[in-house]
Amino acid sequence: MTADQADSRIVAAHQAYEDARDVEPRVRARWLEEVAAALESHADELVSLGHEETHLDEARLRFELRRSVFQLRLFIAEIVRGEHLDATIDHADPAWGMGPRPDIRRVNVPLGVVGVFGASNFPFAFSVMGGDSASALAAGCAVVHKIHGGHLRLGIRTADMVSAALAKAGAPQGLFCTVVGREAAERLVDHPLVRAIGFTGSTAGGRALFDRASKRRVPIPFYGELGSINPVFVTQKAWDTRREEILTGYAASFTMGMGQFCTKPGLLFAPVQDPGEVSDLLHRELASKQPSLLLSPALREGFGKALNSVQSASGVEVLVAGDEAEAPRPTVLFIAAQKVREQPEVLEQEMFGPATLVVGYNPGEDLADLARLLEGQLTATVQAEPEEDVSALLTELRERAGRLLWNAWPTGVTVTYAQHHGGPYPATTAATTSVGTASIGRFMRPVAYDSFPASQLPVPLRDPNAWRIRRRVDGVWKEPAVQREDSK
Repeated sequence: MTADQADSRIVAAHQAYEDARDVEPRVRARWLEEVAAALESHADELVSLGHEETHLDEARLRFELRRSVFQLRLFIAEIVRGEHLDATIDHADPAWGMGPRPDIRRVNVPLGVVGVFGASNFPFAFSVMGGDSASALAAGCAVVHKIHGGHLRLGIRTADMVSAALAKAGAPQGLFCTVVGREAAERLVDHPLVRAIGFTGSTAGGRALFDRASKRRVPIPFYGELGSINPVFVTQKAWDTRREEILTGYAASFTMGMGQFCTKPGLLFAPVQDPGEVSDLLHRELASKQPSLLLSPALREGFGKALNSVQSASGVEVLVAGDEAEAPRPTVLFIAAQKVREQPEVLEQEMFGPATLVVGYNPGEDLADLARLLEGQLTATVQAEPEEDVSALLTELRERAGRLLWNAWPTGVTVTYAQHHGGPYPATTAATTSVGTASIGRFMRPVAYDSFPASQLPVPLRDPNAWRIRRRVDGVWKEPAVQREDSK
């Protein structure tokens, strides 16, 4: 697709946004429900296409599609309640503590056209109607989605279904559309009518687009998820108590989906003095893992380069050797913590595939001090016993990760109200989440109305709560009155 073709779709999306930005939440909810129902009813076709293009198994693809449908319906419930609007009303108060207070009211409004870049490793959850697209539509924006080349046919078919569903529900034409190719992708970041970008992909690609968005005459928010190694820290007491359980869980987690999850644990800090004491168990656990092709030849090539880079670092040993096959067997590497302190950059190389690095530390070594060597992460995990004081470690990890886990594994990111999928750079480029209901807020901004007559206020800020949403009035959250059905 050319830049001119992308231009025409962006312009159409902007017109659709202007036509739809002030619709009642229940109307927008009907549009999203039609999309959810369409995806659900065409599951067999979509899963079959996904399997052909990505090598992912049917069970994984079906779960991912169900996740996308569930996410849409969770967002529907959120916007019907008006949570995303954060409607706040402060009536005039002559006795206010700072002096007489005017009547001032605030509400969140959508940004406009949002460009979304689909991910290679999640053909549903972070793709055409994944988290970024769904949250932007829920916010009231229009979406122009750049389809990932790794599952192009699936992307095009999914987009056709979404567009048809929105049209059937009465949404303006162009509210959701797609572009393909590099030229169109660059135009998507550059176009003056595009007001934000959502991105899931590599650190190099994401940083290039982030810089491009920042250098625009009017810079725009770039919500990028770039890369994460997701460290796991095991205390001495936890290791002594349940070493085999920890290693078994770790082996299952870093090989899930052939290690192509953004939350794959790529580092295990454990009190390992003799690598041989864990290699036998890991060999046994990993022998049962059935290898499969990676998502694309390009990803296979990138995985091999990253693995070779880490393996060639000073002091790195091979605990479990993988292979050079197109469907590679898992690899486990080992390095002593002392060597890591000499070359902390070894902790920065993401191996996107079935490989991981064990860092062996000495008894009594300060885990918080080791955590200080890390860059920003999506997740950080602590395997410890409840009675232990690991507050110093948790404090350091809180500074470096968006989600902390206790005696669990990071692969798998549930869609819920409290979820946070993000973290300090280079994990992401903004302090926001791309998963969960809070993700809607990325594509909105607040506007306050000071001393306006009631007739000039937007509907959600007028005293009669016509949209029946949750609002904060004079500092107190007010639930809408239950509307009774008219008697027949």
